[in-house]
Amino acid sequence: MTKAKQRISLLVLLLLMSLPALAQTKDSTVGPVRASAAYAEVLLRKTELEADIESYLADYTEENPKVVDARHEIGILIRDIDKIYAVRPSEVGKLTQALGKLIVRRAALETDLLRLQRNYNTDHPEVKRAKKRIQIFDKSIKEILG
Repeated sequence: MTKAKQRISLLVLLLLMSLPALAQTKDSTVGPVRASAAYAEVLLRKTELEADIESYLADYTEENPKVVDARHEIGILIRDIDKIYAVRPSEVGKLTQALGKLIVRRAALETDLLRLQRNYNTDHPEVKRAKKRIQIFDKSIKEILG
């Protein structure tokens, strides 16, 4: 498979992953969750990335690595917003700014991993280190959310 086809496949996959989450986000009525610091932190980063994409598209195509990386990170953040919505109203206290920062940082690390995987194979030391960093953040996030 050529690199162009791989990129297009990745874009299609990200779009398909985002569609159900977008529909759920629009129809959701979870007030306490939306008022949480974690939600605000993740939403802020998602909004920044959406603005970046708009500015990138003025000069670059959809296949440009900057655009692909930003869309990838948005897909991860949307997935995490869905996890935030799944928190019961009685447990909204868990949704702190620190949790939001952990989620945003992990999304950035996953995007860095994608970037590394475009250049190196899975056995490369940099790829392994990136995966380990993601696992550490995942563990902390799961510890908070349960």
